[in-house]
Amino acid sequence: MKVALVCGAGGFIGGHLCKRLKSEGYYVVGVDLKYNEYWPDAGEDSIGDMTLDGYYDKFYIADLRETETVRNLIHKFSPQEIYQLAADMGGAGYIFSGDHDADVMHNSCMINLNVLDAVAHHSGFECQPLIFYSSSACMYPEHNQLDPDNPNCEESSAYPANPDSEYGWEKLFSERLYHSYMRNYGLKVRIARFHNVFGPEGSWNNGKEKSPAAITRKVLEAGVGGDVEIWGDGEQTRSFLYIDECLDGVRKLMQSECTDVLNIGSDEMISINNLARLAADIVGYEVNLTHVDGPLGVRGRCSHNDMIENKLDWRPSRPLREGLEKLSTWIREQML
Repeated sequence: MKVALVCGAGGFIGGHLCKRLKSEGYYVVGVDLKYNEYWPDAGEDSIGDMTLDGYYDKFYIADLRETETVRNLIHKFSPQEIYQLAADMGGAGYIFSGDHDADVMHNSCMINLNVLDAVAHHSGFECQPLIFYSSSACMYPEHNQLDPDNPNCEESSAYPANPDSEYGWEKLFSERLYHSYMRNYGLKVRIARFHNVFGPEGSWNNGKEKSPAAITRKVLEAGVGGDVEIWGDGEQTRSFLYIDECLDGVRKLMQSECTDVLNIGSDEMISINNLARLAADIVGYEVNLTHVDGPLGVRGRCSHNDMIENKLDWRPSRPLREGLEKLSTWIREQML
């Protein structure tokens, strides 16, 4: 049985990934600073071994910024696959405020360095593990995303570099870090740039939620004829990828020989105004959009998927509405 170590298992994507890997027959070891709040109670509230059928075989509440913590996990399990999704991050209200820049860069860099060093210097592997690193579309240059109708997020457009946030700069640095360890230490690495992944069992009301969850919640709170606040003029555009297709892409990349950095995202672009209208249509409300000041990020961003189709013979295809319907049902349940 293959052993998979999921770093960031207490988060949205990491939590879904644990369940996906378990369904595929993996022995899953999860680690995070916190337990996943949407999982069933494992029956223990202290740090240590925890097991929950269908979710993971072992779960550790631990700090991946601590070098010895990561070394001990690698030494204990010698995993065949490592999924490094742990990061200090959140939605636009968190990333673009500027108040968290130092923590975002420090915490995420420490985690990545610890994972890479632990793998590079561990002598107990029967064969080198395959490491997945989750980068982000936030690393793309701001100057290529000024036109909301025609953003350029093709993989080759990453340089000259000019991300619009420290979160994006850290992701770009870490991509280079992983490839440096691949070249110098022979590590096996796969990297994907995620584009606005959404779905149930993620942040929806704590200030770190992404646009689909935030807007769906606002629509549900507003009710029929209510006001829904939109940051800026609402004409900024994005694409959003449902969690199941994100995991499909990750698994296909891990099963390939591709060492290029690939986008994993939808190419169905939508303005934030139209996202709110779609959310309102799904829940059956007519609402009024009001525009207020707030963190905006780039004017346009949409995944470019020619490269992933060329390399993996796959690209996301599910419509946004399908995923948003599932998300709205779940958020409504949380609000009861």
